[in-house]
Amino acid sequence: MIKQITTALFFAMTLISCDSGNKGEVKEKANEPQTIVMETNDPHTFAKPDEVVVKHLDWTANVDFDSSMIIATAKWTIENKTGASEVIFDTKGLKIDYVTVGNNDEIGTFILEPEIKYMGQKLIVSITPNTEIVRIYYRTTENSDALQWLTKEQTADKTHPFLFTQSQAILARTWIPCQDSPGIRFTYNARVKVPHQMMALMSAYNPTDTMINGVYDFQMEYPIPSYLMALSVGNIQYQSVGRNTGIYAEPSMLAKSVAEFEDMQEMVDSAEALYGAYRWGKYDVLVLPPSFPFGGMENPRLTFATPTILAGDKSLTSLIAHELAHSWSGNLVTNYNWNDFWLNEGFTVYFENRIMEQVYGADYANMLALISYQDLKAEMEDFGMESPRTKLKLDLAGQDPDEGMTSIAYDKGFYLLKLIEQTVGREEFDSFLKTYFDTYAFKSMTTEGFVAYINKELLSKKSEWKEKVNLNEWIYNPGLPENCPKIISDRFEKVEGELTKLESGTAPSELATSNWSTHEWLHFLRNLPTEMTQEQMIALDKTFGFTKSGNSEILAAWFVKVIPNNYKEAKPAIESFLVSVGRRKFLTPIYKSLITADPSKAAAREIYKKARPNYHAVAVQTMDDLLDWNQN
Repeated sequence: MIKQITTALFFAMTLISCDSGNKGEVKEKANEPQTIVMETNDPHTFAKPDEVVVKHLDWTANVDFDSSMIIATAKWTIENKTGASEVIFDTKGLKIDYVTVGNNDEIGTFILEPEIKYMGQKLIVSITPNTEIVRIYYRTTENSDALQWLTKEQTADKTHPFLFTQSQAILARTWIPCQDSPGIRFTYNARVKVPHQMMALMSAYNPTDTMINGVYDFQMEYPIPSYLMALSVGNIQYQSVGRNTGIYAEPSMLAKSVAEFEDMQEMVDSAEALYGAYRWGKYDVLVLPPSFPFGGMENPRLTFATPTILAGDKSLTSLIAHELAHSWSGNLVTNYNWNDFWLNEGFTVYFENRIMEQVYGADYANMLALISYQDLKAEMEDFGMESPRTKLKLDLAGQDPDEGMTSIAYDKGFYLLKLIEQTVGREEFDSFLKTYFDTYAFKSMTTEGFVAYINKELLSKKSEWKEKVNLNEWIYNPGLPENCPKIISDRFEKVEGELTKLESGTAPSELATSNWSTHEWLHFLRNLPTEMTQEQMIALDKTFGFTKSGNSEILAAWFVKVIPNNYKEAKPAIESFLVSVGRRKFLTPIYKSLITADPSKAAAREIYKKARPNYHAVAVQTMDDLLDWNQN
């Protein structure tokens, strides 16, 4: 049960806090954002884990949809390594009611420092060398950016409201006061009260039926970092799709989702065959409403997924393989801080590609690899090949770490690992990776630690391997090294042949496009001429139905091509898509295309004004910056 604070007690504690030096002292300084230089191993946390570190969380919460608020208690078990007199937590957008310390729940002293841009507020709690328990009683606010509260009208079934969280990179602190660093891991239990007829799910052991009393208990016995904390509440149902796999979704979306992801169990089995046992028990997927800002989020035991991957033909399920792969690369062995983000994502794209090859064949995996290469080249050209943002090892101090979550970490990281595989041989590399995951299971890894490990355990086996790979150039230099692997796809070459015919005057209806996959269509769309006439676009659209496609990837690629060419027939569909879909991967290039067509940004802002209330805070921040929204 949630320990509630009475109004009388709250006012009593408020009075105590005004008396400087009393045990109940609360100091909250002026809440003015500041810019500072962080001198710590992780530049994005206030915590000092070398002194005092969290070990376990007991979280009790009441989810109140009427007020769009979570009223909660975070009971932290801590380890005081140095006999320190204080423990430090990260918070942002939270209202701290009061704090207690020790097993007897004694009222404690805390200081909530001024807000620092991107970082939030440092919460300092006074402790003794023997303190093992700290309880923080708090509420979320409208500035708790991890949370997206959806009205019932914003859901698929339109019967109940919906809530989901997005904690990565440093948004866990906006709904749980925590030590918000990927290098700090903890176990947790939770008890969550939600409205009747609604289901609560977390990154933990989850229910498969709705609880009549609305109270749900959760357990995560393996230590995880804070960015993998997750909560979702809504009208949700469950269906198993395999031995230890299943799907959660709104009732009207469940059958469609189950059909789309019916190969999930085979993906899990293939992943285990490659790199060892899946250590998290169950692997389930929750299909969220379309405002979710990412394709997927690898929350342990419960991947969050966008409905934009429900294409009807399983052609976009590589995203599920990607989030599954995170169960090893990221969730099991985690980047130490966000400067090392490529260690999570580069490994995961490589592992995803191997899973897709196992399930769907080498031709399919090669198409995915070339799409990855196209994304990488486009991102690098956008940044500039000499930009420090094109390095694998980043320096994000003083920045929102979300700025580092670009295609570079994913795709340049993937191609580095592909190069290593080609250099040492697949069998040798697979053996190395399996040992790597076993050796560092439930631990964090730095870039420098990985370089030392792979040099010692793999690349030093033959003298020429180190030189041929040249890790330092890949990791610490900008741009794309000349030894980047070249991937060939027979299927893409055939697509290019049809593009040549189109450019030579062949009518779209005469092209050989039957049985093309989503990836072949993407290759086709991406390589259409930059400039097209209305007649050319109409002919393409009439033949292939791009504007009415139910495939979000195809829609987005088509919109990016035709917006700068002022294809009027697509304008209603473009606005409808932008208003209903919140996935940032699609929003950014489409809004950029609108800006290309109208540099005043007026047309883009007109749509954004309607769409913005449907977007998660993560997407809002990116789009606000792109459209200079704060200047309006």
